[in-house]
Amino acid sequence: MKYYQLGKSDLKVSEISFGCMSLGNDDAENEKLLHRALDGGINFFDTADLYQQGDNERSVGKAFRGLRHQIVLATKVGNQWRADGSGWDWNPRKEYILTAVEASLQRLQTDYIDLYQLHGGTIDDPMDETIEAFELLREQGKIRAYGISSIRPNVIWEYVQRSNLASVMMQYSLLDRRPEETCFPLLEKNKVGVIVRGALGKGLLAGKATKDYLNYTAAEVEKAADAIGEISHAQRSPAQTALAFALHPPAVTTIAAGIRTHSQLDDCLGYATAPALVTTELETLQGVLPVNAYAQHR
Repeated sequence: MKYYQLGKSDLKVSEISFGCMSLGNDDAENEKLLHRALDGGINFFDTADLYQQGDNERSVGKAFRGLRHQIVLATKVGNQWRADGSGWDWNPRKEYILTAVEASLQRLQTDYIDLYQLHGGTIDDPMDETIEAFELLREQGKIRAYGISSIRPNVIWEYVQRSNLASVMMQYSLLDRRPEETCFPLLEKNKVGVIVRGALGKGLLAGKATKDYLNYTAAEVEKAADAIGEISHAQRSPAQTALAFALHPPAVTTIAAGIRTHSQLDDCLGYATAPALVTTELETLQGVLPVNAYAQHR
């Protein structure tokens, strides 16, 4: 497994990271998966206070009790659960962030978070207030670095200009190449690390039944999946080929893979020794579909 510095932070993260959102409700099984991932070289684990109303954080914290120094731990904030549990509301305000971090620290059984991320964001948010909260938490030692999880180019641009952003988590795959147009060049230029999610296109690039995806028809999705399959082989599975495509842009630091099963973890751990994409394979994949672009939030 290779490790890379995340943006301008001092965090060194594995090229494949563990997206904890897909974990189930069995703490013992979660612990087995998380420990296997760590033993296999994955050191970066991403959760959020939104997942399972905070229970995801609690399960991750329990699994890594006594192993905190071995991992890079990320979580997210901004979606405030209603008191009656009926849903959540967007809240990027400083006061809420400073309160929410304490609950996350408690659930994660740690006194610091390596990467604290805003879990969304709109152009109308009080961004300076949000940034003030993150900077204060960094000064206090409660977080080591901060980032955002957003696919909105206008929001990403504002945070790059205004803050000491370490990372942006965003969707990217053969079926979603929208970040290539403006976001990747901007983030690479400003030394902000990209954490990719959705690299398998909801599993459509790794064997799931074909259906429409974003602006692509089911037939186009099938064409992309077939192209992945044709250049995969015994030493590199279709999932690993899709991961390799999503990791190829220089702006990308790591892929947060949503892992629920041991077979999915096997694919992710096996990526480290799978053959890299050669130039002709990459060009084949890049030419299989017309490139999509963001229509909103530009």
